[in-house]
Amino acid sequence: MSRLRVAMIGLGPAALPHAKSLVDLAGRIEVKWAASRSQATAEAFADQFSFPVTTDIAAAIADPEVQAVLVLTPANAHLAVAELALAAGKHVLVEKPLETTLARAEKLVTLARGAGLRLGVVLQHRFRPASLRLRQLLASGAIGTVEAASLRVPWWRPQAYYDTGGRGSFARDGGGVLLSQAIHAIDLFRSLLGEVEVVASQVRTTGLHRMEAEDYVTALMRLGNGSPASLLATTAAYPGSPETMELVGSLGTATLTGGALSVGWLDGREERVEAEGKTGSGAAIMDFPHDAHRALIDDFADAISQDRDPVVTGEEALQTQRLIAALIRADPASNQPV
Repeated sequence: MSRLRVAMIGLGPAALPHAKSLVDLAGRIEVKWAASRSQATAEAFADQFSFPVTTDIAAAIADPEVQAVLVLTPANAHLAVAELALAAGKHVLVEKPLETTLARAEKLVTLARGAGLRLGVVLQHRFRPASLRLRQLLASGAIGTVEAASLRVPWWRPQAYYDTGGRGSFARDGGGVLLSQAIHAIDLFRSLLGEVEVVASQVRTTGLHRMEAEDYVTALMRLGNGSPASLLATTAAYPGSPETMELVGSLGTATLTGGALSVGWLDGREERVEAEGKTGSGAAIMDFPHDAHRALIDDFADAISQDRDPVVTGEEALQTQRLIAALIRADPASNQPV
């Protein structure tokens, strides 16, 4: 079987786990181009990886040998790059979030469906072994009815992080901790538990950061079965701890901490799935293994070869972005764009 030929667009820090994954998957995926608008960034990337680099993004996308495009730019460029790729007949895998606003995210998803091409979104926490096991336990009813659920994302980012390249601004990122950091945990939470209604929220920027968007969010929520749920998401909790999801079931409690799962049943049985590495919850933002990225990219390649949707479709990512928009709208004091 011939290898899937791809172009990587955007070679900043977010591209690193993708590049490492593509090295691992070289037997089935060929990187035709790695492109950045910055010559310096392209050259630095070429020092780390042996992919052909270019600063001509349009040419890389238009290359007739390229079948799929990985959009790894800041969020505010996702739609423009994806539009070029879809118009050229290429499948698209886009970094989270889909785009900076809900309207732009919806447009991207509509364009992909209209073009009849595959659109995948990099929400890789769904592919962690512990996440997959928790999904199995919920699907089988092993922990019973979920009677209550909580999600905590107590991360840390120093001010220097937000002083770089417009991070935490609406123009570049579309928002703060919700769209840029906690989106992974929120997506997993929503995908595991289904419908989530936001009852009330507080969306704030603490005095620990000088930034435009939010760095601290708390919320009360309600699951589809009526059970209560809560959220805390922040990048102001020094030194940063792994995200934790706790599901209180009628037969037992499951706790997902970073990439580790522990389950305790009321009958005394226990189960544990160990984490595969760190989570990037502190100042070292890329300090995590790329295994989940590799699994997501592998699934995206399978989706193309098998003519099916990837696990994380544009529509799935859109549902998560709509939940984030609901969290912002539920705070009467928040005037953030969504």
